[in-house]
Amino acid sequence: MIALYALAFYIAIGLVVAVAFVSIGAQQVTHSSLTMGARILLLPAATVLWPYVLSRWLKACRQP
Repeated sequence: MIALYALAFYIAIGLVVAVAFVSIGAQQVTHSSLTMGARILLLPAATVLWPYVLSRWLKACRQP
């Protein structure tokens, strides 16, 4: 049961990070504009891989 709660917590954090990344951060990381279709395709991947996405996003924000 604890594993299910941990998975739900991981997915919940992932959804928050993914929505923020797709709406704001994707242009900062890729340095180009994204279509709505590309944003829709990025959402599930960013949800699952949110630790990597967040680290790349923070790294892109630090660079001038």
